[in-house]
Amino acid sequence: MVKPLRVAVVEDQELYRSMLTALIGAHPTTAVVVSVAGSSEARARIVPGTADIAILDVELNDGNGVALGVALRRRDPNLAILLLSAHDVMDLVLRLPADVAGSWSYLSKSSSLTMETLIRTLWATAQGQVVLDPELIDVSRARRGSELARLTDRQMEVLRLVAQGMSNQSVAESLHLSVRSVEGHLKLIYETLGISAATTLNARVVATLAFLRDTSRTG
Repeated sequence: MVKPLRVAVVEDQELYRSMLTALIGAHPTTAVVVSVAGSSEARARIVPGTADIAILDVELNDGNGVALGVALRRRDPNLAILLLSAHDVMDLVLRLPADVAGSWSYLSKSSSLTMETLIRTLWATAQGQVVLDPELIDVSRARRGSELARLTDRQMEVLRLVAQGMSNQSVAESLHLSVRSVEGHLKLIYETLGISAATTLNARVVATLAFLRDTSRTG
């Protein structure tokens, strides 16, 4: 049996925090170990080894969620971070200090967040991936002249799903392709973007960050 993912929730809006805590606590693969309203309480409660991932509101009443995430990660390098915001600040993921980069994801409170998306994002982030908000991904277009603009439409479809934290199997099912076909598309994506595919997880992270860097949102 898979050990439940330990989740800490830091959210100053009581109703939203209660909703997240209830949803995550009710799922068989996740467990809420800390649920607090602010930065000060989070620093006191989320000590190394307490949680596998922390969900942090970017705009906390007593501090900044990104700064909190950086501090928590430096104290516990194994802690993954999922940022939440009511605004489109997804580009924050690109501006993190190098020593804490990786295993940071972003979801928008303004999006239609489903249980499936939330749980997938939590697990993928805890496993080292970078996951971006699906609805913001859908309205993102490659900037003219960027390396991303050289990808085919099908390759962009694959990359959009990878950036949502989907496994190769899930991508294949979503696009009605074989897993081998998805692997082939990813190989070509990595080659086009100049990414080494020697370590699959790292390559997925770099490709996701390239997607974020080289796209602009039209919605």
